[in-house]
Parts: sequence; structure tokens; C-alpha cells
Amino acid sequence: MAILHVDMDAFYASVEVREQPALAGRPVIVGGSAEGRGVVAAASYEARRFGVHSAMPMARALRLCPEAVRLPARLDFYQQISQQIRAIFARYTPEIEPLSLDEAFLDVTASEKLFGTAREIALRIKQDIRDELSLVASVGIAPNKFLAKIASDLDKPDGLVEVAQDQVQTFLDPLPVSRLWGVGKATGARFEQLGIRTIGQLRGRTAEFLQMEFGKFGAHLWELAHGLDPRPVISDHRAKSISMENTFATDIREASILRAWLMDMAEQVACRLRRQDFYGRTIQIKLRFADFKTITRAHTLDEATRSTQAICHTALALLEEAWTPRSPAIRLLGVGVSGLAEVRLAPQQGDLFAGAETSTKKQQELDELADAINNRFGKQQLRRGGGITRR
Repeated sequence: MAILHVDMDAFYASVEVREQPALAGRPVIVGGSAEGRGVVAAASYEARRFGVHSAMPMARALRLCPEAVRLPARLDFYQQISQQIRAIFARYTPEIEPLSLDEAFLDVTASEKLFGTAREIALRIKQDIRDELSLVASVGIAPNKFLAKIASDLDKPDGLVEVAQDQVQTFLDPLPVSRLWGVGKATGARFEQLGIRTIGQLRGRTAEFLQMEFGKFGAHLWELAHGLDPRPVISDHRAKSISMENTFATDIREASILRAWLMDMAEQVACRLRRQDFYGRTIQIKLRFADFKTITRAHTLDEATRSTQAICHTALALLEEAWTPRSPAIRLLGVGVSGLAEVRLAPQQGDLFAGAETSTKKQQELDELADAINNRFGKQQLRRGGGITRR
């Protein structure tokens, strides 16, 4: 297998610097205003040196980096550029699994006969993105998704790291255990107590020991420490669901921040449904708490939908049911739609859970208008209010 993980470097901030070259070299923070309890959507590497990161309250970010240039996020513009990046990927493989606007897995196993080795394909993708979009991507190359994602993050920005099958343990063993998916503060503290600091030290423990310490999660950790990840790349055209999720740099407990991120992810999921000409009936959210406990909540609508408002409204209602500010902080948040079909399978009747007006013709026309405008004029800001672009 030859899997690429392509991750755009400081995507939102890099796009804004591209549009305003005078900002090059300055700390740039993209997100809502400090006065409006805004949140950081992205930060340039110059701003990151001050400790600024995504999902941080904007007020705190500006205290850490008072000379930063704050710009409102333009999600629709970034979506248009993301589609251009996706078109570059599609030149080399149809097997593309987007994770968000700025990252995706690509299975290029079958493409090597046409375009050369996975490394050569990765170099061509990076160069195409640089030449055509004036943006920079980092790429990880590995036999599976887990390894590729780690690899893409190790040499940012403008990185290219390849992990060969016979080098998996040499690659993994020196890395800190925090690099393993799902290892947060609580799990990390327990590893520290056990004297386990590197993946190599973890690999030296038996699966039985890890299961005794961490339950089912221990078996997952054992597999990752051995570089095992059987998950295939699932492209939109083969997907049984379309979803997005975000792991925060620091755990979040502010309701306004969680709602803003959920709305933006729901909007992107709805856009992907319409782009792939799918409808879906079941809306689901995923919450992973600071202690790594993970829950999902789902609701099946009376009829299939691809309405932004219906998906947002339902996702927010599920969040309100599943989490309150008194609940543990959130490490990961996700939203998805399943039960996909290429045609609407039921007449429009509305759904009390999603709100009576979500399936009206007016909403459909609004979505179609938004897609058309955003596809043609990416700099427009035609989108739902309340997300991370809120000023």
C-alpha cells in the first residue's frame, strides 16, 4: 500500500497572506473578534511561536501575541481553494478521503504504474499546489493512514517524510507516546507513571498489560505502537457516510466555541453532500472527552436531506442533549451524515427535531445559490451566521 497524507500548512492563514503579500513574515491569526468571544480558526507559523493555536479564544491569542494581525475567517473562500486542491489530487488518484478543507488521505497504490513512485507523486502534488495556488503542503508517505498522518506532521512546514514498510519501527520507536492517536493528558499522565515515554517503550509492553491498564483502548494502543492500521482510504464516491471531525490542540469547554466549530463542520459536510449529489437521513455527532471517553449521538430525520440548515440544526440539538458546560472538556468534535442515497426517498414533510423550516424550498434555493456564488466568487462571504467566521 502507498498512502499519502497531504496537509496544507497553516491553510487559512496562508491563504490570507497569499491574498495580502504585505502580511508575509508577520504573525497572522484568522478567526472571530476578541470582543465577540471569537475563537482562533488558524494561525501562521509566526503567530504559533507565541503559543497561539487553533480553537484558542481570540482574546487569549491576542494577549499572547499583541502585534498579530487578526483577520476574519472566510470559510467559503477556503472551500473554493480546497476544491482546487482536490482537483490537483484527482489528477493522480480517484481514491481521495478528505478529512477537512486542508487535509486528505490519498491511496496512490494503483497510480504508481502511471506516475512513478509514491514519493514522486507526492513531489508532483506539492509542486502543482505551489505553482498553481501559491500555497505550501506537507506530505507523509507510508503503508497506512496512521503512519502517513504522523509523517506529514514531523517536518512542517513544506515537509515530505516517507516511511518504508521495513522502517516502520525505526520510525515509530523514538517518537513520544503523545504521537499516538487518542493519547491525551490523562493517558499521558498514566504513561508517565508507568515510565513509558516513547512508542518504543510502549511496544515493549504486552497487549495483555496494556488492556489491563487501559481496557479496549489498550489493544488499540498496542496495534498503533506496532504500526498497524487496517483502515482503507474511503473516497466520497464509495463512502457510506460523509463526516468531518477536529481534534483540538487544547481541550474545549466553552459552549460558544463548540457550537461555532460544529456549525462550520456541518456546513462543510452539507456542501460535500451537494457536491457529490447525495442526500442523507441520519445526522450524527461525535464527542471525545479529555479522558478519551468517546460518545456518539445520532438522529434519523423523517426524510433524506442535504440542507445546510437541517444538518446544522440537528447537530446543534444533538450537542445540546449530549453535553453541557458542566460536562468534561471536549478533545475532539465531529459531525457526519449517513444513510446516503442519490435521490430523496421520501416526500418533504419536515422534521420536528430539525425544525419545520429546514426542508422548505426556500432553504434549498438558498443552498444552491450559496454553492453557485461560492464556486464562482470564492471571496464572497455568503454563509450561515454563528460559526467561526463570526466577527
